[in-house]
Amino acid sequence: MEARSERKEGVLIFFVSGRLDAFGAQQLDSWAREALNDDDRELVVDLSGSTYLSSGGIRVFNGLKREMKRRNGRVALSAVGEYPKKVLDMAGFTAVFDLFPTAAEAVADIVRKRRNPSLFNEIFYKNIVENGARFTIEPGWMTAPPVLRVVGDLNEVLYAKISEADIRKKKFSEVTYSLGLGALGADVKEAMPLMGEMITLYGSMVWLPTDGNNTPDFLTPLDAANADVPVYTGYNITLDGPFNEYFTLDTTDPRGISITDIYRAVFSSAHGRVGSYHGVIALTIWGVLTSLASSGLKRAPVIGAGPESGESIMAPSRVHEWIASDAGHTYAGDTLVSFGIGIDLTSDLSFFRPESLSSLYYANPLNTGAAKQMYLHNHGVVFRNVPYEPTLDLNTQVKKIVTDGEFADMRHLLDRTRLRKAKIGVSYIQDILQER
Repeated sequence: MEARSERKEGVLIFFVSGRLDAFGAQQLDSWAREALNDDDRELVVDLSGSTYLSSGGIRVFNGLKREMKRRNGRVALSAVGEYPKKVLDMAGFTAVFDLFPTAAEAVADIVRKRRNPSLFNEIFYKNIVENGARFTIEPGWMTAPPVLRVVGDLNEVLYAKISEADIRKKKFSEVTYSLGLGALGADVKEAMPLMGEMITLYGSMVWLPTDGNNTPDFLTPLDAANADVPVYTGYNITLDGPFNEYFTLDTTDPRGISITDIYRAVFSSAHGRVGSYHGVIALTIWGVLTSLASSGLKRAPVIGAGPESGESIMAPSRVHEWIASDAGHTYAGDTLVSFGIGIDLTSDLSFFRPESLSSLYYANPLNTGAAKQMYLHNHGVVFRNVPYEPTLDLNTQVKKIVTDGEFADMRHLLDRTRLRKAKIGVSYIQDILQER
């Protein structure tokens, strides 16, 4: 059996050629799982090249139908030949599937009957277009002014001077959204030499141990409020407060847009429109990747591990000793959940103390292109087989994803990471509190 796929009007079409017997059905099932992206909701299976169908093929069709139902989507069959049609009739499945003479007619019917979940937003909320991408903005709930709480000294990270006295313990329930440097372990002595880049998302902690294996680890307590295992951190930025707004990103460009472009759109939109905007924002992103660009610490920046010359681990002569650039899997079509901080260098930043601003970011030499306009600091986790539905509540979905999702990877995100769809929680930061 052979198969190919294409997308028209946002609908994924599988063109199947060959016998859909038990073996062919296994091939189709495996191939379909690879071809489906997390934001695919509508599917047409074209059988113009297949003259044979058995129960194995029907089982695959049923599995695809269940999957699309889980995504609040739809499946249709097209160009069903005489023998496959008889098999469907005999098995009682003709009424179960929508059948169309051609794939084009199936796509047209799907598009005509497609629900438009963004219609409410399009009518009632602001829309902007940046770099070929469309952003819909809707308000959040203002329960308290959002602030950032910083634990630890970023300079101690950059100059590899973290000591045991600098390590702090955090409860899982204290860190809904945060990023920084951390580890898990039986005690601080075990955790300290393994400290790597970390992110916490709704009670889950994901980190990249500096043990040389380049494999992220994670822990999701069943009850974060009563979890006895602490997170050990040498540096951490935590968001305390709500999302002021939600941006929904959609673009038809198959390349998507970069994280830089997402921040640039939020920055430019806030100028003159958001009275509480002072040039610093925190973003939580749930989106669908087109490419992942990332990096990670090779070793823990603790006392005794740093350069004898006293240089920063980000110095050009040292960076490749300390920072690994990941040029592996791009995770196209998979789900990204990230948390990050952005500083708009084109804004008047005098609202914040200079030392508070400098506690948030460092210039990663692996980032290129936007250094004169913004500083970004983002960590992210990749999941697979998570249906993307931007009308759902962001916090609820993040909590569900980190609890039930199929974990794939965690990295420090470089600014050229790209997404084609996303729901973004935006917090306009009102203060930066440094906790020693």
